[in-house]
Amino acid sequence: MMEKVLVLGASGQIGSALVSLLGDRGKGLTRKDLDLTNLEGFDSLLEQYAPSAVINAAAYTEVDQAESEEKLAYQLNADAPSRLAQACAVREIPLIHYSTDYVFSGTAEKPWSETDPTVPAKAYGRSKLAGEKGIQAQNGKYLIFRTSWVYDGQGKNFLTAILRLAREREVLNIVSDQWGAPSYALHLAQATLTVLERALELAKVKNFPSGIYHLCHHGVTNWYEFAQEIIHLARKRGDSLCVKQMESITTEAYPTAAKRPLNSRLDMTRIKTTFDILMPHWQEGLIECMGNHR
Repeated sequence: MMEKVLVLGASGQIGSALVSLLGDRGKGLTRKDLDLTNLEGFDSLLEQYAPSAVINAAAYTEVDQAESEEKLAYQLNADAPSRLAQACAVREIPLIHYSTDYVFSGTAEKPWSETDPTVPAKAYGRSKLAGEKGIQAQNGKYLIFRTSWVYDGQGKNFLTAILRLAREREVLNIVSDQWGAPSYALHLAQATLTVLERALELAKVKNFPSGIYHLCHHGVTNWYEFAQEIIHLARKRGDSLCVKQMESITTEAYPTAAKRPLNSRLDMTRIKTTFDILMPHWQEGLIECMGNHR
């Protein structure tokens, strides 16, 4: 069983959920507590807290800004987790790290599997892929979870943005040709802890099941349909909204510095087979999230 879990990125969407779920079993550190660009600080950090596992929920997540801040993106998404993995490997401490569907090209017609070629198109995806490889190179105990479309009822994400815009505007234009599975941060945190406990149990009878696993909600949708469901549930719970009309647009009609993948679907066969875990449908996650945050 886990005794004390150290959570980095404790103020983020998944990190804050992890800290809440762990309670006394967890210790959360935010960017105010830990400078991730100070690569020499990880050894003393682990010596200070002596955790039974480390969950790295810290990351550079500004997808568009990464195009002009690629060096910083690499420092936080590649250099820091690689050095953290080295410090964990020396002490045989399991490390859990989150990655993204952006490590793929985003153009395939089927859900991405863990063995598909990684061809990131933009700086953010390149930095996350470098982090994956850096962790693997340390030969320690690790679980890398690639996920997609993470949201929560607070903070900066698609759900909170849509609710804000729906209160301010009568017409919303939403992209409808990008496909994936919205993933509720709390459910990702719950699944993370379940998988970690099962990995530790498996390690008692054989090697720790280190590897990359895809972890997101079941089902598939696009941003337009996701926004429709958000508005529907918001009205159902009595929110006062200005929006009267929603228009679907193409990715080409909404240019961004970093072009978004058209296909963010992830195949979760491996994580289900290895750990016997099945994430809820994305609509269940949204209903629960909006019920928890009013």
